[in-house]
Amino acid sequence: MRNDYEIAVCGGTPGGIAAALAAARRGRSVALIEYHPHLGGMSASGLGKSDIEHRELIGGLFREFVERVRDDYVRRFGPDSAQVRLCRDGYYYEPSVAERTFTAMIRQQSTIAVYPSHVLQAVQVTERRPSEIRIRDRITGQTRTIGARVFIDATYEGDLYAMAGAAYRLGRESRDEFGEPHAGVVYFDYETGEFLPGSSGAADLHLPAYTYRLCLTTDPANNHCVERPPDGYDRRMYLPYLDDLAAGRLGPPRKFQEGWGYYPAHFNTLMRALSVTELPNRKVDANINPRPLAFPFAEENAGYVEADWPQRQRICRRHREITLGLLYFLQHDPEVPGPHRELARQYHWPRDEFADNGHFPFQLYVREARRLCGCYTLTEHDVTGVEHGLTLANCSDTVAIGEFPIDSFPCRKGQPGDTRVLEGYLGMLAHLTRPYPIPYRIMIPESYDGLIVPVAASTTHVAYSSIRMEPTWMALGQAAGTAAHLCLQHHCSPRDVPIDRLQKALIADGQILSLASPSDR
Repeated sequence: MRNDYEIAVCGGTPGGIAAALAAARRGRSVALIEYHPHLGGMSASGLGKSDIEHRELIGGLFREFVERVRDDYVRRFGPDSAQVRLCRDGYYYEPSVAERTFTAMIRQQSTIAVYPSHVLQAVQVTERRPSEIRIRDRITGQTRTIGARVFIDATYEGDLYAMAGAAYRLGRESRDEFGEPHAGVVYFDYETGEFLPGSSGAADLHLPAYTYRLCLTTDPANNHCVERPPDGYDRRMYLPYLDDLAAGRLGPPRKFQEGWGYYPAHFNTLMRALSVTELPNRKVDANINPRPLAFPFAEENAGYVEADWPQRQRICRRHREITLGLLYFLQHDPEVPGPHRELARQYHWPRDEFADNGHFPFQLYVREARRLCGCYTLTEHDVTGVEHGLTLANCSDTVAIGEFPIDSFPCRKGQPGDTRVLEGYLGMLAHLTRPYPIPYRIMIPESYDGLIVPVAASTTHVAYSSIRMEPTWMALGQAAGTAAHLCLQHHCSPRDVPIDRLQKALIADGQILSLASPSDR
């Protein structure tokens, strides 16, 4: 079976959804292909708070999304409700609300055909450009061919461009390759700004840890309690958290920052294994706190990126078991102090989320995978504005503004002698990062045509630690979908899109391409 479209988007992530919407709203026919049965990626799979520090710098489809989320809560609960207050203008939300909002936006565009539960099997390349892809329905086993004139890879893993043969980076660059202070093997005290012994700056293949982002509830009427340990449970994996507690590593931060997952009721308890943020309807967004030395997820993603999907699923199951085991340990282990266990037992899986997946999130939090070798490589210098980094004055192809601090999860488990941080952790380095322009060139492969990459784009590991946020990816996805439309309109390849027309179209659609205050624009 074959279906032809003007544009094909691989990856139903927020970036992929934004790309599909931007193209379809200009009348283009679009195929949107997603491995999971649900759309929305991490935003619909537990990441319930928008990772954005400067709301005024990301507009367009992302802002429309959060406004629709807020309208959803206002419509259902009233403008003065606790739900509306806790959604914080739509930037905080339950997973089901995010998915419902994305789905409604997609369904309003009749020219978007959605292929959920489909896996990419092959890419046909003609004259160094993708011409068609083969996908398989994971439920029925049926295969089909999707032809398109422009392809957009919006997967977290960069699967489409890798399968097409485009060059990419994987792992961490050395400190010397681009002269990035925080590159390579690094021990960095995020609170003092101090490089610690062992920071060699050497390149390696380690990636920031993957986890699941959890949606939990404190509502007894809505909770799904797990009273048995998961398969493969080994309490010894979690006992080092007791050492963190004794050493004072589970206390409050030196500087409290609203919205960073700091929940004072959990300070100096084992619940600091999680970073909890309140959401509407007695739910929380629970990240796995990477600061304790006991953090068990580093290195568990080894082999994931280059694996086939059966092997990836085995790695996902391993992460799920570790996550379930951590919650079981906090709630039930006799060595956990009684008050801490009681605190942990306030949090359970919500019955009204992820009902088809045991109330557990469906999307593994793939923080970093492949990174394209593109026409420009974004580096730490661009993100921090030091030395010869990009500025609005010298970046003529700006299509979005990056604004989130450098934030890399640990890359290795606790090593002998570790006493302050895990290797590779670069935690919310807001003192280094400043808003910066993101050039269109990072989405364009060096030597391949017909392909745009808004998610697994061309950056170093350190720079990716800043752009890897769903709001930023939605801005880049909107730019990618708009650029694909212009490719068809002007009969040109993505690398030859008229940048002035792309920028004018993005600005007309609410995208922010300037660092000026709203009153100055």
